[in-house]
Amino acid sequence: MRARDGELGAAVARAQDGDETAFAVAYRIVQPGLLGYLRGLVGEEAEDVAADAWLEIARDLGRFRGDGAGFRGWTATIARHRALDLLRRQRIRPRSTTLEQDVLDLPGPHSTHEQALESLSTERALELVRALPRDQAEAVLLRVVVGLDGPAVARVLGKRPGAVRTAAYRGLKRLARQLGAAGTADAGVTDDGPRTLGESE
Repeated sequence: MRARDGELGAAVARAQDGDETAFAVAYRIVQPGLLGYLRGLVGEEAEDVAADAWLEIARDLGRFRGDGAGFRGWTATIARHRALDLLRRQRIRPRSTTLEQDVLDLPGPHSTHEQALESLSTERALELVRALPRDQAEAVLLRVVVGLDGPAVARVLGKRPGAVRTAAYRGLKRLARQLGAAGTADAGVTDDGPRTLGESE
């Protein structure tokens, strides 16, 4: 993601000058991570929330100042506000399901933070992220799925960088335990032997 920040910054600058094709390029670069982040916050409502966010992004594009990384942070902030609006309207409180709690309680092999990071692209991993406390889930999603650095995540969440680092660390540690436990649970129903989610075949 971060490798494309130069291309993204150039596309945003052209889009601010009225180049619709450049806006489409910026959208294609940002949308996958933004959608993953929103899925972690609002589940099936993610596409609708993303659509609302992009309407606001397009409307306010002329006011944005910054580079490609800054644009990703700015779009994540807008998307987060739209997601929180939806959650307030629906009065949804993130909570663990019985199944997710059972997965947490299962013994599992040691699973590293790196394995957790590699696994975040799977739908199951996003479900597990949603079960994390809100501050941990958002820190993990913004760091891993959107690709923001620590200071950018802190700006999006309105928190101190140290608090964000702690939340991301705790979230990834908990996620690694969950993924390790899920791998153990899956091992009994496959012929391939035990394997943690995200481990290469």
